[in-house]
Formats: sequence, C-alpha cells, structure tokens
Amino acid sequence: MGRMKIISYNVNGIRAAINKGFIDWLRAASPDVICLQEIKALKEQLDLELIEKAGYEYHYWFSAQKKGYSGVAILCKKEPNQVEYGTGIESMDFEGRNLRVDFDDVSVMSLYVPSGTNIARLDHKLEYMDMFQTYIDNLKKQKPNLVICGDYNICHEAIDIHDPVRNKKVSGFLPVEREWIGNFIDSGFIDTFRYFNKEPHYYSWWSYRANARANNKGWRLDYAMASSPLEKRLKRAAILTEAYHSDHCPVLLEID
Repeated sequence: MGRMKIISYNVNGIRAAINKGFIDWLRAASPDVICLQEIKALKEQLDLELIEKAGYEYHYWFSAQKKGYSGVAILCKKEPNQVEYGTGIESMDFEGRNLRVDFDDVSVMSLYVPSGTNIARLDHKLEYMDMFQTYIDNLKKQKPNLVICGDYNICHEAIDIHDPVRNKKVSGFLPVEREWIGNFIDSGFIDTFRYFNKEPHYYSWWSYRANARANNKGWRLDYAMASSPLEKRLKRAAILTEAYHSDHCPVLLEID
C-alpha cells in the first residue's frame, strides 16, 4: 500500500467545522483515512456530496442516539475490507464512540472517550475506560496491527498539559486517568507523537476561554496510538496546530 497517512480530528461539530472551511483543509491535508470525533450530527443531516467530491467516496458514520451529541466517523479514500460499528457494549455504543475500518494489513479505529465533566460522568468515563481496555485486549488477538486514534480526553504526563500543578484535580489529568492511559500504553501501544517528539508545549485542545489557544495554554488530549507490532512501520507523527475548525486540532500519523 506504500505510505499511509492517517489523521484524527475532534471537529466539535462537523457541520460547524464545514462552515469554517473544513472541506478545503481536508483536500489540502489529503489523508488516506481521517477519523473524526464529536461529529454532533446524523448522517442524514450532512451534505455527503461535499465529502465525496473532496475524494472520500467511502465514509462511515456512527452517531450517538442523542441528537447533536458525540458521534464518530471515518472517511477513507480507498474502500476498507470491513467496517465495525461500535463495540457491542451497549453503554459505550449508544453514545457513538467507536468505529473501526479494517484494511489488508492495518485496522484504524476512531475513538471518543467520554469527558468526566462531573461526578456521574467521571464514573461513566472510568467504567468506559475499563471496558474499553478489555475490549481492545481481545480485539488485538484478531487485529494485531491496530491504530486507535481519537480524543482520549486524558493528558498522560505533565509535559502534555500547560499547568500540571493546578490541573491535577481536574478531569483529564486526574491520577486515576493518567494511570489508565499509562497502563493502556503498557498493554502494547505506542503514543506515536511522543515516539517522535519529546518536546514540551505541544497540545491538541485549548479552551475557548481567556485566549487559551493564542497563548498556547493547552492540553494534549488527542492521540494516534499504534499497537506494538506496527513500530517498525511508523514513519512520522505530528500535531497540526494550523487547522482552526474546532477547539481541538488534528493529529497525524504516517505508516508504511
């Protein structure tokens, strides 16, 4: 297949992103596969012709049951062998958080981990993460070459957040969440951005408040995690901070 370019992007509403120039950006970035999160739309609410004309004839949508909320999608230039909607775990699937496409030698998943904005949601997030780990442990046996990209809603290390001291009691940087993502990596995944780049001040999400993005007061919540067998095939990873269609920016991974 040659080099494969994969992008992950929490668009914070695909319709809003399209109004901000997403389609022109997509043409220019030209990934083979793009994983979207927080689409906040049903397939029938979208002008799919726009997406097809941009070169993405094969597009798959997994929306939440609640309108205007959550949801993931994957757009592909080439047709995958198989598409898997959800995980089969109801409490995960009704919010539209997992979608996977399988190609000959790699499977790509779009993932949107819940945010733990309040106590009830934090409990749900922790339960989700626990079930997701078990699900992936099993999936890896059938699909060893796995790229799981998306919004994990967790900063792993202090380097991944602009103010680690003040945020240590905020969901997204709680010890229990950081431990989970550390264990997830230890279970056989590579945080591909950190594989290539050990420098600080790289983030993928900024609050809309207080000029956070202009001041680069951000959080690195979006990852392209590659399973260990893919290590020799990793070529490049980057955070595409020049894309402005959301409060997140896209993350990129290139593999052979």
